[in-house]
Amino acid sequence: MMAIGASALQITARPSVFLTQRSLGATMATFVHESDRTLSSKLTSSSHLSSVLKFNHKSTISRPRFHKFVTRSMSDASGSKPVSQLSIDLKGKRAFIAGVADDNGYGWAIAKSLAAAGAEILVGTWVPALNIFEMSLRRGKFDASLVLPDGSLMEITKVYPLDAVFDNPEDVPEDIKANKRYAGASNWTVQEVAESVKQDFGSIDILVHSLANGPEVTKPLLETSRKGYLAAVSASSYSYVSLLKHFLPIMNPGGSSISLTYIASERIIPGYGGGMSSAKAALESDTRVLAFEAGRKHKIRVNTISAGPLGSRAAKAIGFIDTMIDYSFANAPLQKELSADEVGNTAAFLASPLASAITGALIYVDNGLNAMGVGVDSPLFKDLNVPTDKH
Repeated sequence: MMAIGASALQITARPSVFLTQRSLGATMATFVHESDRTLSSKLTSSSHLSSVLKFNHKSTISRPRFHKFVTRSMSDASGSKPVSQLSIDLKGKRAFIAGVADDNGYGWAIAKSLAAAGAEILVGTWVPALNIFEMSLRRGKFDASLVLPDGSLMEITKVYPLDAVFDNPEDVPEDIKANKRYAGASNWTVQEVAESVKQDFGSIDILVHSLANGPEVTKPLLETSRKGYLAAVSASSYSYVSLLKHFLPIMNPGGSSISLTYIASERIIPGYGGGMSSAKAALESDTRVLAFEAGRKHKIRVNTISAGPLGSRAAKAIGFIDTMIDYSFANAPLQKELSADEVGNTAAFLASPLASAITGALIYVDNGLNAMGVGVDSPLFKDLNVPTDKH
């Protein structure tokens, strides 16, 4: 336990997701977020994970413009030196991440970063992938991926079946109802999942949209059918509108919602077809409008992260993800492979009080590739002596 020392402002959090560290002689400043949640009964996940603590919420709207912060003095364990840190505190917060079906995508990384900052984790998994996902959790297939930076394990409080293409049971066609991949699952439309979360937990603070699908993604836009194009927009962008619409009533004021986009929304990426570039452009436009509407009506912030290429199972559907990773490494200002954790940590920041004035924003997490106007690995630039990381 840290002893009291020199004067400081501190956000107390688990020591895992750090954003800034600034030394000011013997003093430092950090913010403390005070939670009004009370500890209550234990809840066991539907995926047979270990019991975890459940928090009951009482939604309160703070007075506009004025916020109370607590000043504390902190020193290290020895009591001799002041601790200087600005960290993320999401303890007492509850997050619902839509679109987690394995342990190697951005959705999983976001869940881990939110958990590392103290948030309780709920996930929504595509119905046809639900059984495999839950089985993998139970059999320990994801155990190594559950480890948080402090050595503890991420706990998923509950896994919900979810198909964000359908808003309510009336939208589900007969062929889907009869599909054996949906057999045994219930209450998996967006409206039903939101109602289930409300019944189980009362409210959430963080909503994450980490899902997309384009059935004709490998086709050039000129060869994309109307059905394929509309399917991409429905699954990849309108699904976010629907999620926010149905979850807003159970989100606590001051909460945050985050989606994932891609630079194909504003730049030409040959091979990223089937209407997916259009869907991402729609998602970014919707982010701005939703930020206004959700902010005015519910005091919820809405942002999107434009993430660089990651070799996830979902990304491999486009067929050339490894090429995109190599291209980014060769041409981005930062010559390194993008880590899913870097996207996860950005999401944790956006969900935290540190980003309390950020909404309607598009945040690039792509090693700076978005800033480039040319590919410097082109033979045409061989005589320009472009700096290259030799390591």
